[in-house]
Amino acid sequence: MFLSLFAAPLRHRALLRQFMRREVLGRYRGSLLGLGWAFVLPLAMLAVYTFVFAGVFRLRWPGAEEAGGVVFALRLFAGLIVFQLVAEVLGRAPTLVTAQPNLVKKVVFPLELLPFVSLGVALFHFAVSVALLLVAVLLVEQHLPVTALLAPLAILPLLPLLLGLGFLLAALGVFVRDIATIIGVGVNLLLFLSPVFYSVESLAPRWQFWMRLNPLTPAIEDLRRTLFAGLPPLWADWWLALGGGLIAAAGGAWVFAKTRRGFADVL
Repeated sequence: MFLSLFAAPLRHRALLRQFMRREVLGRYRGSLLGLGWAFVLPLAMLAVYTFVFAGVFRLRWPGAEEAGGVVFALRLFAGLIVFQLVAEVLGRAPTLVTAQPNLVKKVVFPLELLPFVSLGVALFHFAVSVALLLVAVLLVEQHLPVTALLAPLAILPLLPLLLGLGFLLAALGVFVRDIATIIGVGVNLLLFLSPVFYSVESLAPRWQFWMRLNPLTPAIEDLRRTLFAGLPPLWADWWLALGGGLIAAAGGAWVFAKTRRGFADVL
């Protein structure tokens, strides 16, 4: 049954850890800083956004105009790290299977583990960025709200959705190689169609409804609520997003299970 695919991380815990470690370290292998780049890159990005939006454009976040441009940069960075989590998973998903032909053809390997590896690596980089954001918030605002403890819950509904899309795109990417290009274009558009550089409240009421249909919106808005406003997630939207994510995860796993027998023939 296709739902058994979700038990793969438990059945193959050691293999999952090994592949995640290989993916993370392999990304920085041969560089001068090595794993240090995982910390330097988001720190540099935060510094650049703070300089541009606080120092150059002098933009202010709605509702926090008196706090200055640094606060704008922090809220922008919060939205950006959620987007980058999504972009990393979606960007790699179409080639998860095609990039590992030996695992498909010659080795008895649990291919269903690959989307979990991709999501785990993306979560590692997300966690690093969130840690840097928490330090920056503490330095700028001199305190962290108690609701910061709920920050992991803000993105929880997004994870099953990303896992389902990982399964779906990994399967489709075997048969339709154009999927990778299409996803690349779609991700670029998603950056501006998500409340990364702005808040939902800053939009006209007629656009707010459509923006809230974007699955990234609850995660971004709830992360900002827990870290900056001292408020919990909007639970009604949170449960709705979680339900949709679980349905997407089941659907993606079903497609993956139905098509995996043909992977070896195509590759």
